[in-house]
Amino acid sequence: MGAGSVPARYLVYFQYLGTDFNGVAAVRGVQRAVGVQNYLEEAAERLNSVMPVKFTISSRTDAGVHALSNAAHLDIQRRSDLPPFSPEVLTEALNTHLKHPAIRVLQAFRVPSHFHARHAAISRTYLYRLATGCPRPDRLPVFERNRCWALQADCLDVAAMQEAAQHLLGTHDFSAFQSAGSPASSPVRTLRRASVSPDPASPFVLPEESRQLQFWSMEFESQSFLYKQVPPPCSLLAGPQRPSTEVTGNPLLLRCLTCPAPCSNHSKPVPATSPHFPGHLPRWVATEEWCRRKHQKGRRPDSLWWFLLEINTPRAPTHLLGGQE
Repeated sequence: MGAGSVPARYLVYFQYLGTDFNGVAAVRGVQRAVGVQNYLEEAAERLNSVMPVKFTISSRTDAGVHALSNAAHLDIQRRSDLPPFSPEVLTEALNTHLKHPAIRVLQAFRVPSHFHARHAAISRTYLYRLATGCPRPDRLPVFERNRCWALQADCLDVAAMQEAAQHLLGTHDFSAFQSAGSPASSPVRTLRRASVSPDPASPFVLPEESRQLQFWSMEFESQSFLYKQVPPPCSLLAGPQRPSTEVTGNPLLLRCLTCPAPCSNHSKPVPATSPHFPGHLPRWVATEEWCRRKHQKGRRPDSLWWFLLEINTPRAPTHLLGGQE
C-alpha cells in the first residue's frame, strides 16, 4: 500500500434505536455491553483507511436512549492514488457495512480539518415526552412503548409547570442540577427555551386508546448542558397534581435561580444569526428499559424521564463547510 493522502474530515449524521446499546459511546475492552460508536467504527474499518477511523460524537446519550439524529466527525485517509470519498458515497458505504439494523447513517458533509462536532454545535434541545391517563405501563399502546414515560396520573398541572419553567430561562449557575462528577469547568449555562405543551399520539394508536391518553412534551434548549442537568428540573416541573406554589417554591429550583451568573459575556444570549454546522436536529428519546434500570438502581420514579436531545444544525454557510476541498 502506498503512502496515504491528506486525511479528509467529514461530519456525519446518524440515528439509532437505543434499546440494545450501552449508550452512544464506544465500550472498550471485553465487556459484553456495546455502544453505537462500536458499530459505526466497525463499519468504517471496511473503508480501508490508512489510519484507524474514530468517530468523535457530538453529544453522548445513555444506555437505552434513542436518537433521531446524532452527529459526529471522523477523519478518513485513503491511499495516495485514491480521491477522498464523496459525502454520498461515504453515507452509502457506512450503511452497507453497518451490522446492526437499529443504526442508520443519514447524511455526510465534508468539513475543514479544524471542525469539531461537539464544539461547533450552537444549540441543543432536550424533549421529555410524558403520557397521562395510563394507570399501568403495560396499558400503553405498543406503538408508544419506548417512546414516552407513562405517569401514574390522570392529568398534570400544566399551568403550574409552564409558570415554573419560565423561572429557569436565562443565564444561571446550575450547580444544583448537575450530576456529581460533572467535568464542566463552569456550572453557568444559558437556558433559551423551557416549554410544556400537548403532544400528539402516534398515528398507529387506535382512536379508543388515544381518547384515554394525553401526551405532553417538555422541551429545554441551550447551547450546552451540564452532565445530567435536565432531569432534576423535569422532576420538579412534572410532579403530578403539584400546586404552583410548591413547584416554584421548591428549594432546589430556587437554589439554582438564586445563583445568577456573574456579569460577563456569558450573560449575553447567542444571537439567532450565529453560524450553524450542516445537518438537522439530533434527537434522543430514552427507552422503557433505560427507565427500568434507573429505577432498579434506587432512583425515584419521578426522576426517570424520556428525553430527546437535539443539536441545532441547519444548513451551514459556505465558509463553514469549506467547500468540498
